Amino acid sequence: MKALSKLFFGFWFWLFGWKMKGQKPDLDKYVLIVAPHTSNWDFFVGLCARSISGLESRFLIKNSITKIPVVGWIVHGLGGRGVDRSKRTNLVDQVAELFDQEAQFVMTITPEGTRSYNPDWKTGFYRIAMKANVPIQVVGFDFEHKIVEYAELIYPSGNVDEDLERIKSYYRNIKGKHPEKGVK
Repeated sequence: MKALSKLFFGFWFWLFGWKMKGQKPDLDKYVLIVAPHTSNWDFFVGLCARSISGLESRFLIKNSITKIPVVGWIVHGLGGRGVDRSKRTNLVDQVAELFDQEAQFVMTITPEGTRSYNPDWKTGFYRIAMKANVPIQVVGFDFEHKIVEYAELIYPSGNVDEDLERIKSYYRNIKGKHPEKGVK
């Protein structure tokens, strides 16, 4: 089934002129961040790239979506995990615990937390990586050049401001579907 999926999504990538650059790390556990997140098309590009590279990853989605009949089953089958993002839950602890429970676990997160322009990234991905003691794989979705790039693998230093600036400096050169909503 995986080979068929890879072939199917590879065909769509080829048909629309997309390419992969770099490769997923040979690690069992890491947080994978994707930016800039400016469009719903990012999800479909990500599905293709994930299948082509043979990556089995999870992603977070609003819990309400996973409760919709049929839609919820599909989202779960694609790796989506419904989360309660209210103030009364600690999402970082919940996801870090998943890293402890699994032998192999990759969590994909969009650091902007929205498809709109957001200069103040959510730092949950960073705090999850720190708490779970795993690296952060930086991946860019460049709509201008139609490239999905596995870029730098970053081991968080604990200096969140410095590490975030390092990550954002990469993404400033990547143009999303709507470049005006990208990283500045």
